[in-house]
Amino acid sequence: MSAGPQPVSEPVWFKSSYSGGNATECVEAAFISDGVLVRDSKRPEGPSVTLSAEAWHKFLTASAG
Repeated sequence: MSAGPQPVSEPVWFKSSYSGGNATECVEAAFISDGVLVRDSKRPEGPSVTLSAEAWHKFLTASAG
């Protein structure tokens, strides 16, 4: 017996620790099965960018130095 398609859970968004504290520079990210979603927290209904796990890792390590 097949259970059929399982519901897809919504991504859990979190604010970047590098976002400004004055609510002017807020970036949010959410981990997904094949990478990371990134969006502007001031426009949560707007578009998001999907990055592979490898691209996200490269971004984090390049911006840390």
